[in-house]
Amino acid sequence: MTSLPNLEHLWMPFSANRDFKSAPRLMNEAEGMYYKKQDGTPVLDGTAGLWCCNAGHSHEKIVHAIQDQAAKLDFAPSFQMGHPLGFEAAEKLLSIAPSNDFQYVFFTNSGSESVDTALKIALGYQQHVGNPEKKILIGRNRAYHGVGFGGISLGGLPYNKTHFSLLNNVDHICDTHNPEKNAFSKGQPDWGKELADDLLKVIEKHGADQIAAFITEPVAGSTGVLIPPKGYLDRIRQICTEYNILLIFDEVITGFGRLGDPFAAQHFNVEPDIITCAKGLTSGTVPMGAVIVKKEIYDAFQQRDPKVIDLFHGYTYSAHPLASAAMIAALDVYSNDGLFKHANTLSPYWEEKCHSLKGTDHIIDIRNLGLVAGIEMAPRDEKPGTRGYNVFTDAFHNHNLLIRITGDTIALSPPLIAEKEHIDIIIETLRTIIPSH
Repeated sequence: MTSLPNLEHLWMPFSANRDFKSAPRLMNEAEGMYYKKQDGTPVLDGTAGLWCCNAGHSHEKIVHAIQDQAAKLDFAPSFQMGHPLGFEAAEKLLSIAPSNDFQYVFFTNSGSESVDTALKIALGYQQHVGNPEKKILIGRNRAYHGVGFGGISLGGLPYNKTHFSLLNNVDHICDTHNPEKNAFSKGQPDWGKELADDLLKVIEKHGADQIAAFITEPVAGSTGVLIPPKGYLDRIRQICTEYNILLIFDEVITGFGRLGDPFAAQHFNVEPDIITCAKGLTSGTVPMGAVIVKKEIYDAFQQRDPKVIDLFHGYTYSAHPLASAAMIAALDVYSNDGLFKHANTLSPYWEEKCHSLKGTDHIIDIRNLGLVAGIEMAPRDEKPGTRGYNVFTDAFHNHNLLIRITGDTIALSPPLIAEKEHIDIIIETLRTIIPSH
């Protein structure tokens, strides 16, 4: 058995560091649907890594693309310079965008960076088109938009805001989670479209002439898999259009086949003005994010002297050569292997199996759409989150299953290569272990 590394000096993100280091959960290898522990024990991946490994692990074509690119061009400066693959990657990504109106891509390194970039672009756009008073940004309660200062300010998770100063000129509308009305809904809930009108209350509060943009996850993932009610996103789009507010879809989780389409915008047939993405963009192989914008937004920044920088923003590793190669290969794999179609084909079985857990002790709600599901468990008295954490650790240590938990909700999002037998293992394992906690 491989010996443990020294665990002391790594401060792990979003982790109970002391508990982890007392009983570490280490992955040593990965292929297809499985990780491997240090002793070689396979672990079924029920979460696509962290919502990102949509093509499964170590896909040969993506791996080779990264290896070949590393040997050819390891890095090129991204400020005032470029390399051909970055431009090719942008064109490739736009080929699956919701419409031809989307004509430009700004590359980042993560979902958090994509969100903060999108917010900056939205504010800059309003300035350029003659709306200098439009400085307020609107998000939703119980939303997650990464960990940049913009993301935590527009997000709605209290713990993420602890200790940190937040942006001014930010407000929130209500979320759509209502178990009394929608518990155990299959797909989109029937009730809740009217909750979109909470945006009208915020508009009335501040004035439409003060609001630059509204950002939302089409399906909220890290906050517990919240599925939008039928007609909700359509109504949000209608309101934003009416009051000249940019609509940003945070598709860091929903992009690249999670709902069976390239983006949730296509799944819901609702077109935003800006899309943020990451995670599945490279199938998790190399850090990369992107902001996709419509031509009119890009053009608004191009009115000055052509030799002057048009957007004072960027990252050293924007359109990194290895990330660009990985992204192009990942999108080829999604297309050539038919993974979005496979996700669509598999989703009815996924829904059936997930909802078969109804009636299991402690489960109070099940939510699903595409190949994503949230299984909400009743919190323990005065100890919210402990049931979820114990199910999570039990699944890994004793049942060799990787799941994700957010509070007392289990979030499931298997790689798009999953088959029915993998779904059966995930669901039957949860059926076994949840009642014991």
